Amino acid sequence: MAKVTAQLVKKLRDMTGVGMMDAKKALVAVDGDIDAAVDHLRETGMAKAAKKADRIAAEGLAGVYVNGNVGSITEINSETDFVSKNQQFQKLVKDVTEAIAEGNPETVEAAQSLKAGDGTVETEILAAVTKIGEKIELRRFARVEKTDADAFGAYSHMGGRIAVLVVLEGTTDEDVARDIAMHIAAINPKYVSRDQVSQEEIDHETKILTEQALNEGKPANIVEKMIQGRLNKYLAEISLVDQPFVKDPDLTVGKYIASKGAVVKSFVRFEVGEGIEKREDNFAEEVMNQVNK
Repeated sequence: MAKVTAQLVKKLRDMTGVGMMDAKKALVAVDGDIDAAVDHLRETGMAKAAKKADRIAAEGLAGVYVNGNVGSITEINSETDFVSKNQQFQKLVKDVTEAIAEGNPETVEAAQSLKAGDGTVETEILAAVTKIGEKIELRRFARVEKTDADAFGAYSHMGGRIAVLVVLEGTTDEDVARDIAMHIAAINPKYVSRDQVSQEEIDHETKILTEQALNEGKPANIVEKMIQGRLNKYLAEISLVDQPFVKDPDLTVGKYIASKGAVVKSFVRFEVGEGIEKREDNFAEEVMNQVNK
């Protein structure tokens, strides 16, 4: 059998865009023949999928799953929002989210080998790419555990555009937990409480508020009080327990939960595409560029 060298693997990766392990496996399968390896990857759909790797996938679905004391939440991206209505893609999100809850991987890379659907996470995503014709990828996930004395709140909003998984301690009332999950989906807090806000973030915000106050020409003797008041308002806006509860704005979330004898242990909120720089296609400019060539 021919020796599969690192240089050969790199060459195949450059030619097809597949990952290192996939390139190595293909070369081993065809006894080191790089042309045959390219054909092998094309036949299995991997080369086709890899060619889409440089495309921007900022649409898709967020999935959430709860089974007993284990819950999981995922974001799986596609290139267009049309894919989110595709039954195969919807099943993929469901299968991968369940696989992560059961398999407990540490990283996205480790999740690829989990059993899902009729194969693994990796092969199911590859099958979807080949069938649907878009770049599809598992972007992120979280897996959460609770005790029998806690409650999960799982909520999917806008058909999977936003997903939330919250854990309440001190109650087993899933309806209360779901109400908190719905609030998180709507208001998008950054933290459970202001105690979780880093000193670095507080210092950064204080600097901005100081500049704002000085630019407004306020007297120096009241600037400090203004800054403190505005900082408290900012912290209340980003902290879940300080926010007015959407179902009863006369109560903060913290007071509402306390009335149920519970506290928020943690929450995870995924919104599809957040933080991804989307490509802006200018059709008119594209046409003009073609005309001027």
